[in-house]
Amino acid sequence: MVHRYDLTDFEWSVIGPVLPQKSRGVPRVDDRRVLNGIFWVLRSGAPWADLPGRYGPPTTCYNRFRRWTKAGIWDQIMDAITDAYGGDVRMIDGTSVRVHHSAATL
Repeated sequence: MVHRYDLTDFEWSVIGPVLPQKSRGVPRVDDRRVLNGIFWVLRSGAPWADLPGRYGPPTTCYNRFRRWTKAGIWDQIMDAITDAYGGDVRMIDGTSVRVHHSAATL
């Protein structure tokens, strides 16, 4: 079942190849599930412990988030997304944008 904010197949086709591949050891929780879980925590602001089980164990998602941060994977993901959209990516920092009070209920 696809949830509202999960990655689309196109988004995954852009991001998936950027992620590091681990070929030995214990089988990993699927990277797409983990990435959806990371995005869920970042969007919701909830603690890692409240991560829904469909994304895998919270510690797995958190540890992978930290490893990918240290390895610079998020910059590589942004570069891949930018390339996929022909270099036309725009972002707005929500901390500095004023929104009408009724927009918060959308």
